[in-house]
Amino acid sequence: MILHTIVPEFIVFQTNEAEYKKQRIVQYNGVSLLVQQTETNEYEIVRVLSSDPQHYLTYEPGTKLYATSLQFMV
Repeated sequence: MILHTIVPEFIVFQTNEAEYKKQRIVQYNGVSLLVQQTETNEYEIVRVLSSDPQHYLTYEPGTKLYATSLQFMV
């Protein structure tokens, strides 16, 4: 795979494995999202895993969600 980007390599390929362990794929209102757990036990959207453009307008990275409203994928 070739990745053409102006973003520095250390941002694209994070080496801290502990950050990846905090991330989970969840279902929220029927939309698959990649979220990361924060220090306040909330979850922050990292990436929208959908091909529907409307989902990208509704759910944006950085939005905080509460664990009670999420369905965790196995």
